[in-house]
Amino acid sequence: MDAVISGAIALLRDTFPAEARHCPLGWEALRAWERRHSVVLPEPYRTFVAEIANGTDDGPPDEGGLLPVGEKPDSWAVWEADGWMSPEPFDGTTIRMPGQPFPLEEEWQWEYDYYDHTRHSTLLHQTYQHGSVLLGSDRAGEYWTLVVTGPQRGRVWWLRDGCAAPYASSPSDQHQGDFLHWVRDWDVGQGWWRPE
Repeated sequence: MDAVISGAIALLRDTFPAEARHCPLGWEALRAWERRHSVVLPEPYRTFVAEIANGTDDGPPDEGGLLPVGEKPDSWAVWEADGWMSPEPFDGTTIRMPGQPFPLEEEWQWEYDYYDHTRHSTLLHQTYQHGSVLLGSDRAGEYWTLVVTGPQRGRVWWLRDGCAAPYASSPSDQHQGDFLHWVRDWDVGQGWWRPE
């Protein structure tokens, strides 16, 4: 393990107390999950899940901490989207496909952009179902996801009713939106979690 990953893992280990961590998945089970989904998870999230915790009871999402890899929050199957523009409703019971390409490279606010059902409905559904693992939820309809395929691989994105956007501590910090910076910002109360 290189020094950068070692430092990231040390920070993640320090951030989540042992009593808040779920049992780590272990390397064999993690590799089996990756083979089943045709994807290799980005570091340091990959080592975090294998060696430190496959989910937590406390963490960046305001409700319930980090999800185990591949899991969905309870609200995923039942939330009702006000800004869902596709004529086909959101189906939270659909199997997510992390190995398929994540379709976005920049923020998309479909409730304000010109929305053409024939061009955008597939993109909207793929944004929620392809190329990522869910990290957790702030509340029903607001979800944190880690992109695991394509140009945005390793970036944390926020999905909410009407919008999908990459995480950044600030507008000038766009390149820092990975899992480690997202967790660090939560831990020190900056960025998204800065007190008002």
